[in-house]
This record gives sequence, structure tokens and C-alpha cells, in this order.
Amino acid sequence: MASIFKTFSPDDKALTTTSLHEVIPITGTIVSGTYSDLNIKNYAHGMFQSVYDYPYLSSSANHVFDITVGYSSNSALSGASATQNAKKINIYNEFAKILVQPDITGSIQDFDTDGNISGGGTKMRECLFLSFSRLLTKDEIKKGSVALTFLTGGTWASPTDTYTVYDAGAVTDYKVNSPAGEYGLLYSNSAGTGNPVGHVYYQTGIAVLTASIFDGNFASTDETIDAILTGSEISGAADGLRNRTNNLQFNNTTELNSTIYFCRASSNEFNYSSNPTYLSGSQVVVKNTRTDTPVSYVTTVGLYSSDNVLLAVAKLSEPLKKDPTNELTLRVRLDY
Repeated sequence: MASIFKTFSPDDKALTTTSLHEVIPITGTIVSGTYSDLNIKNYAHGMFQSVYDYPYLSSSANHVFDITVGYSSNSALSGASATQNAKKINIYNEFAKILVQPDITGSIQDFDTDGNISGGGTKMRECLFLSFSRLLTKDEIKKGSVALTFLTGGTWASPTDTYTVYDAGAVTDYKVNSPAGEYGLLYSNSAGTGNPVGHVYYQTGIAVLTASIFDGNFASTDETIDAILTGSEISGAADGLRNRTNNLQFNNTTELNSTIYFCRASSNEFNYSSNPTYLSGSQVVVKNTRTDTPVSYVTTVGLYSSDNVLLAVAKLSEPLKKDPTNELTLRVRLDY
């Protein structure tokens, strides 16, 4: 325990922020039900479906993402005869309320293809929603790293094409007009040209896809996506999307905040130790005569509060010799 405390000056502290990224690949085998669908969880409320990396009843299972579908009340598919019609409209409205900027009256607006709500343009009124687990996205999804590949065309059992959407150009060109934070536009090519087909919301970890990207037969009943959206329950549409998923990939972001302390020991400081073994019979054990230069060996740095309560300890990899002929500056980083 130290017996002398040295106060940090403003020049002795520095704040830094580091972003760490991890590649997250989600293969189609996991999504489509690797464990005979035991890693797929449906709920009594029927509002969404959850995907796990192992059978969800296993203690080692991790939640990967949720799938749901919905359409606007302005959609041509909405109608009293559609299966779970009210729930599908409510789901669409719930996501739109969170992710889309409301109008001047505070009313919910439909998803806009290019994000320019005030400019009118094409709306995405029939949507598929992927809500990724915070376990995977961490603090946010890295801009420009999203690539979602689906199977399209042909029959449900024999698709003929793959369809990949990218948040191309989002590193420098992303939208900020959402209540949920920043989002990028999803394009059907890595060049970011043509009409966007969806959005990815980086801080919330949600991808919104227009249903129109799927052609051919969408589900095992060999029906189109529109037929599934109107004639099947949400879980049935989620099953169709899972079995049409080839690969989902993005990089997550972990923001690491650090405070760096420069612990300085000048020539006349910390040349003696407060360790009881430093003395023997009132004599300093490292001195043979009274005139010998005092010396100590620094092994630990302690960070204390203003009232001298020990808050953190940093250990050196090896002892450093300290005497009146040298000065030390130890760089201590505290991550949080």
C-alpha cells in the first residue's frame, strides 16, 4: 500500500476511443433449421419467430435474430380477409414508429425506399424484418459491411438464383433522419446503383427488406410471396424467408473507451518503498552504508480516488529500478 499519493494534473490524462470489429457470418444451414427446426422458436402470440444457433432449450443456445413480416394499412395486400391481417399491420406500424421519422402531426409514415420521406417517391409497404441479437451486433453494425444473400426464382425446393443485398457506399453515405439513429440503404449490387430494396439500421441492428425482392415460389406450398403474406400466418412467412436464406454477414462494432494515465515519478520521488520487508532492524536492506543512494523497485501502480481509496491496480511485467539518478513515466490504460 502506498504511503505517498501524487495527484494527476490535466496533462497526465488522455481519453481515447477505439472501435473493434468482428465478422459475423450466419449460414443458411443455421437459419433453415440445422437441428430439425429445434433451433427455431415460435410463440403463442404468433408475432415473430426466433432463430438460435443450437436447440433453443439447450443451455448453450444463443439467440441469433428474430424474423417477422408486416405490411402497411396502405398496402394493396391489407384487407379483412388476410390471415392475421391486424397483426401484420400492427407489426409494420411498430417498426415504422421506431425507425421512420413521423410527419409533422406525429403520425406514422410508411418506409420510404430511398429514405427521402419529404421527397415522396416509392414506398416499401410490404416488408420482411430481421432483428439481430445484441449479442451479435454489440454496439452497432459496421457501416459498409452488410451482405445478405437469399435464394430466389424457381420453386421452393429448386430455386434458380441468388440475390444479395449490400449497404454499398454506407461508410460515407448514410442516412440520419431516423429516430433510431443512422441507417444505410440496401442495394441489389455492391456498386450501390439502382433502386434501394431495403434499409439496415446500424444502432438498432434491424434490417428491413421489401418483399418484392422475392420472385418465384416463396414457400413449401409453392406460393408467391404475396400469397404467403396474405394467406399464411407470420410464422409461415418466417419459415419461407428462413428457407430462402443462403448467408447473412456483417461486421459488428464494439466501442472501447479508455483513459490513459501517465504516472510520473521524478528523480526525487518514490526512491523508497513502503513494503515492510524494505527495512530490517530500522535499516534499509538495500543500503550497505548510510551514504549509499536509496533505491527501490517499482512493481505496481495504484490508482486512487480523491479521498485516497484504492480503485484500480496495474502490475508491471518486471520490476523497474528507481533511484535519484533516473525518472520514470508509466503509461496505465483503464478500459471501460
